[in-house]
Amino acid sequence: MAIAVQKITLSSSRDIPFNKLVLSQSNVRRVKAGISVEELAESIARRGLIQSLHVRPVLDGEGQETGMFEVPAGGRRYRALEMLAKQKRLNKTTPVPCIVSAANSDILVDEVSLAENIERAPLHPLDQFRAFQAMREKGMTEEAIAAAFFVGVNIVKQRLRLVSVSPTLLDVYADDGMTLEQLMAFSVSHDHARQDQIWDAVRNSWQKEPYQIRRMLTETTVRASDKRAVFVGINAYEAAGGIVLRDLFQSDDGGWLQDVGLLDRLVSEKLTVIADEFAAQGWKWVEAALSLPYGVTHGLRKIEGVPLDITAEEQATREALQAELDRLTTEYEETDQLPDQIDQRLGEIEAALEALDNRPVRYDPAEVAMAGVFVGIDANGSLSVDRGYVRPEDERSAEADHETSDEEVDPETGEIRAPIVQRADITIGGQPAQTDGDAEEDGLKPLPERLIIELTAHRTLALRDAVANNPQVALTMLLHKLVSDTFRITAPTGCLEASVKHLYLSGLSHEMKGSPSAQSERARHESWGDHIPADDQTLWDWLEQLDDGMRLDLLAHCVSFGVNALYERPNPHAVSGISRHGLDVRLAQADRLAVATGLDMVAVGWKPTVENYLGRVTKGRILEAVREGAGERAAELIDHLKKGDMANCRLAFKCKNAVVLPGLGT
Repeated sequence: MAIAVQKITLSSSRDIPFNKLVLSQSNVRRVKAGISVEELAESIARRGLIQSLHVRPVLDGEGQETGMFEVPAGGRRYRALEMLAKQKRLNKTTPVPCIVSAANSDILVDEVSLAENIERAPLHPLDQFRAFQAMREKGMTEEAIAAAFFVGVNIVKQRLRLVSVSPTLLDVYADDGMTLEQLMAFSVSHDHARQDQIWDAVRNSWQKEPYQIRRMLTETTVRASDKRAVFVGINAYEAAGGIVLRDLFQSDDGGWLQDVGLLDRLVSEKLTVIADEFAAQGWKWVEAALSLPYGVTHGLRKIEGVPLDITAEEQATREALQAELDRLTTEYEETDQLPDQIDQRLGEIEAALEALDNRPVRYDPAEVAMAGVFVGIDANGSLSVDRGYVRPEDERSAEADHETSDEEVDPETGEIRAPIVQRADITIGGQPAQTDGDAEEDGLKPLPERLIIELTAHRTLALRDAVANNPQVALTMLLHKLVSDTFRITAPTGCLEASVKHLYLSGLSHEMKGSPSAQSERARHESWGDHIPADDQTLWDWLEQLDDGMRLDLLAHCVSFGVNALYERPNPHAVSGISRHGLDVRLAQADRLAVATGLDMVAVGWKPTVENYLGRVTKGRILEAVREGAGERAAELIDHLKKGDMANCRLAFKCKNAVVLPGLGT
């Protein structure tokens, strides 16, 4: 026999005038929490009553309905409606949507009130973030969203920033796989791929605190407080297309500049403009750099200038500032802590007095013509200028020029020649500044540094193979090192200290791995490695048993791994850096080694392609290569082409090795 299931009966709903409602004394909510009654009242005024009240009829002493209804569930909504009624914004007889339960129900009013409050599932923060985003996409401004939900505009911006994090990470956050603080840290970057990569790296690690995530996301950036960023200016960086990463949840000192290459270029361009201004003043040279090394003026003569006289107006300004400084100092000398505005004003006065006391200097034009200027950037991002230094070679040059008249007579016309106009020698970061002519696409401007590094890496690999196949040259090279260490160093350490430091060339060029030189080196190393004992004493015995030819071959192979003909940017102040002189010596010895081994880059299989050379230089370089390799007529046949077509032309591939590596001694 089937058992009938009792059906549930829901309470009816009806509209009840507000003045017929009273707040139940059984309402469990006593502590104020969450949104305030005032904000809820404004929400009702804007959007209406979204959720009905739950009410029960009020009975008299005889158990009869009185026509009034108590509100056990919805007390805050009732109070908000009551506030609107007191403010005359709601009529007291306005019908209020209500759910009416039976007066004789077995369920206590207290139970109804408690269940109504604890059974509401709180909204997940991510749902709120996404709701803000949906409203923003439908046309609401951030200000309108903030006004609608009674929060600050910055709160809305933060919510929108959080929902812009990688969808993968939002899913992790939705599943409680990360904290809100961790999600905030990821919002620093806009790169979803990088965010996912960082999370994969730290998700199973104990090092996933928000500050560590923030640091990993910004490790390749530059802080806005960096002196380069201050010198260029954030506005100029952003105007040039640079992106600034900002943290909306913590103080970030202005954020992080993402495009470091762009920032360095802007620094170089601004320094070049400043250097040009000094060059226009007649200085013989201008050396500008991000940071000038300590002792850069050592050995140079400083010319003395004459400070310009202070004007009457400047003198009056100075006296007024000094009087104000004396007055404020006297007035606040007994004060333990100065008011902020007074402290700020004292700083302004001191800065103004210092500027007036540091008078501009006038130099003798004759000395300016033989002296130079150092331009750098201070730690706080301000321009640092040190004028008036004469190099020893310019002293000698000036003496020689003094013996020759500036106004020589042209022997053909009999006219007096005009003096030669001096053009300042400008260097930016140790490299000659480009002139207008250098900037031409068709000109022979210097090769890109990265290209030079790759080309010299190819040459280094080829030199290794050449040395390994020339034992006598390897022996000479090793002997040269030993003699230099023995006779040129005053206090050598250890008993020999002769070693080969293997220079690894991985990552510079993929095509190097398949080059003939690399294959030859690999095969030779594997053939020797099959025989060399692992034990030190056994190795000694094995070496003694080799004949002289094999010993020389093995010596050449080992020495070859220490060959370093690689170009790198001079930086003597770094731990592993090299000076300009050191680089010159390295490349000069590489030239000597190439001559001794008979190295020919073309013969060992290196060929210029669009990827490794022709597509990365100017049209002038391509024409020079073709002219050298295939003749003037061949260059004339392609000089009308665009650079891309010219680089792909087969004539461009006939260039000689000496043209490919100009100035590198090939």
